[in-house]
Amino acid sequence: MASLVRHVTIDCADPHALASFWAQVLEGTLGEDDNPGDEEALVESAGAALLFIRVPEGKSVKNRVHLDVQPQDRNRDEEVERLLALGATVVGDHRVPGGKGWVTLADPEGNEFCVERSHAERVATGDA
Repeated sequence: MASLVRHVTIDCADPHALASFWAQVLEGTLGEDDNPGDEEALVESAGAALLFIRVPEGKSVKNRVHLDVQPQDRNRDEEVERLLALGATVVGDHRVPGGKGWVTLADPEGNEFCVERSHAERVATGDA
């Protein structure tokens, strides 16, 4: 039997704060035994489990791996606005005329991730 990815692990300065942000992004749950100041925090959601681990060094270069998120009950642009309100920042806007493309955001610690079009948007343009 093949191996399974149990968690995607993200190094960070403040595991609880960053996990709290991502729990809102993914509408997931933060582990009930995860508290401010802990060395790690876990977010579980329908699509992924993210484990945040405290490390002493800060982020210094572009991510080698990043997450692509796809909104389920809103369109890409509405999701971008929601995530900006949660504390994300725009790194790059790759939307093109006709509705295709994505937006690259950064979480509160600078980790890049992309917001893609929803499934409904892909169906509407024949890209599903």
